[in-house]
Amino acid sequence: MLSKLLYKEFKLALHPAAVLFLLLSSMMLIPNYPMYVLFFYNTLGIFFICLSGRENHDFAYSLSLPIRKRDAVRARIVFAVILQLAQCVLAVGFMFVRRAIGIGANEAGMDPNVAFFGLSFIMLAVFNHVFFTGYFSRPDKVGRVFARASIVTFVYIGIAEACTFAVPFFRDVLDTPDPENMSVKFIVLAIGAVIYGLTSYMAYLISAKKFEALDM
Repeated sequence: MLSKLLYKEFKLALHPAAVLFLLLSSMMLIPNYPMYVLFFYNTLGIFFICLSGRENHDFAYSLSLPIRKRDAVRARIVFAVILQLAQCVLAVGFMFVRRAIGIGANEAGMDPNVAFFGLSFIMLAVFNHVFFTGYFSRPDKVGRVFARASIVTFVYIGIAEACTFAVPFFRDVLDTPDPENMSVKFIVLAIGAVIYGLTSYMAYLISAKKFEALDM
């Protein structure tokens, strides 16, 4: 069932902007740029998918199929997770290109390294929880929900970047070029990945419960 619903998501729900924003992983090549922003564009792509779905009555179509409401929720969240992981994979590729062409340390914030991706996973986890639990409560208010999720996301970005300059652990251990402090960085990556997975799953459970209670 999930595979068929994901096929529907890719064929009917995928917005061209979401594909375009995947290519913005190339922002890794911009010297002295706040790298967390490239993942914000991914969340913007997810917003466009949900917005166009509202205008095209996507849920009305999905719920006309022989599926449960929670199946539609699961498909949409898994679809978003696939896009986010694709963004991460592309960003890793451009990180290696960045190193190959000799772009130096990022003076504007966190260096793109192993720890950066762990912290980015946490950022995406925060977005998924705030956005999807709000979206599946009121699918017709997707713009308002995205605005709230964006504010929370940029607060996280601001705190994370501030820590890069002000907190010794971030500044001296995490914000260093690989392969320095790799054991600690991999721990941060693992923690971030676990938080991302668990939070996204909890977002699904909460969203499914709210969507099932919603009178469509």
